[in-house]
Amino acid sequence: MRGSRPQQAALTADTDMTKTEQTRQVIESMVDGLNDHKINGMTDFFAETFRWMGNAGCGTKNGLAEFQRNWQKPFQAAFSDKVCVDEARLFMGEWAAAFGRQEARHSGEFMGIAATGKRVEIRYMDFWKVEEGRITDNWVMVDFPHVMQQLGVDPFAGQGWEKYDTGEATPSAPDHSL
Repeated sequence: MRGSRPQQAALTADTDMTKTEQTRQVIESMVDGLNDHKINGMTDFFAETFRWMGNAGCGTKNGLAEFQRNWQKPFQAAFSDKVCVDEARLFMGEWAAAFGRQEARHSGEFMGIAATGKRVEIRYMDFWKVEEGRITDNWVMVDFPHVMQQLGVDPFAGQGWEKYDTGEATPSAPDHSL
């Protein structure tokens, strides 16, 4: 990299590694609670003031009540028979991360798409910070475009870069290389 270098990993610089096992227990219990479709009782896992920061299409939720009202309940209304499968989890002090998928039935409106009854895979990545036994921050990436494609809607209107992978188009390249 040329020029100045930005500070890296500032949020995890002072991680207390003695808290790894407590963080693991909180995350594992929370995932079990989500798989049990808990809405009441989520204070067992999340601080009342926790922040949920999602990618475009998901939004940002400030506080547990907003998370439940603007994410958890609409998500459960759109997708039933849901199970969360973390394919990998990492734990480091107060921090945890996972990626995986939810398998669910599209049983309610989602992104303007009426219920289809189709089984879908909802891929995600989560990064959590746990303090005093509760999740205080949650950075999330949910692959909504993939879900929409499974429901027959192309969110990229034919301009997704998969067209390069299939040979339908030739990718552009910069005029110069480093």
